[in-house]
Amino acid sequence: MRNLVASRYKISPFGKLKRFGLEFDNPVGLAAGFDKNGRAAHALASLGFGFVEAGTVTNEAQAGNEKPRLFRLRRDQALINRLGFNNCGAKELVANVSRHHPGCVLGVNIGKSRSVAIADAIPDYLATFETIYDVADYIAINVSSPNTPNLRELQRQDLLSELLRTLQERHRTLALTKSVERKPLLVKIAPDLSEDELHAIIEVASAAEVAGIIATNTTVSRDGLLTDFNQVKALGEGGLSGAPLRKRSNEVIASIYRATKGKLPIIGVGGVFTADDAWEKIISGASLVQLYTGFIYEGPSVARNINEGLLEILQREGFGQLDDAVGCAVK
Repeated sequence: MRNLVASRYKISPFGKLKRFGLEFDNPVGLAAGFDKNGRAAHALASLGFGFVEAGTVTNEAQAGNEKPRLFRLRRDQALINRLGFNNCGAKELVANVSRHHPGCVLGVNIGKSRSVAIADAIPDYLATFETIYDVADYIAINVSSPNTPNLRELQRQDLLSELLRTLQERHRTLALTKSVERKPLLVKIAPDLSEDELHAIIEVASAAEVAGIIATNTTVSRDGLLTDFNQVKALGEGGLSGAPLRKRSNEVIASIYRATKGKLPIIGVGGVFTADDAWEKIISGASLVQLYTGFIYEGPSVARNINEGLLEILQREGFGQLDDAVGCAVK
């Protein structure tokens, strides 16, 4: 099997994967939520991931929701989680990552502290943003988890616009003060948005000059599951991830790609278990993909298997490089 770990390749077999000013060795990343505290990013990168997104992290450490809070739906190849941003806090994440940098592109996903009201969310995000700024290659703004009360309100056009505008202003100041290039800012959105809500977010993101959109977070929908309804209901609230999210995630990706004419990079997340799953996201408009639930079900070889499979699909479909395939089903 061809080894796709970054340190073994001087040139990526996918061609130069340049995304929002960064260069990726392969398009398969680990989504936020698995390594919340940045303690395992270096080990995870060795499994063949082209990038790792640590977090979601908040300004101060918090315990998250009460246990049990993570459940498998094996028949559906899905998870339900209501973890609630359990994490060690931004300062400790920085210390963890500084000790063991993953050696690949590192994203840091930041969210609102549970104890902070929506009205006070911006100062809270700013504090976390400033703390993690130096260690992150890109920063993902999480306004879409269903497990922090009222967090999804921040996807409203007016609130999101103010949040992104304020973060970008601080961003410019930090970059000037530190004499460094500005870090890419991305927004992670929910799959449960209406088409009008989605287009409003695209408008806000474009106006705020964000570098890309991560589509999508977990869903609160329970439609179409194979697992017994009463069993699912007994598990309670939480975000559903995995195979049942795949179709909706692809629809959102395609909508963003169409609306932006492919000019706003998309990281596609939701139901990626195999190379075929990743390919569907790429041809729908995603220029990178991430997985979480697929890693749980498929195990530590999943990133390498997907990358190997993608190379075979590219050859089979007659594409010289990955960039040529992005959005081809939408075009």
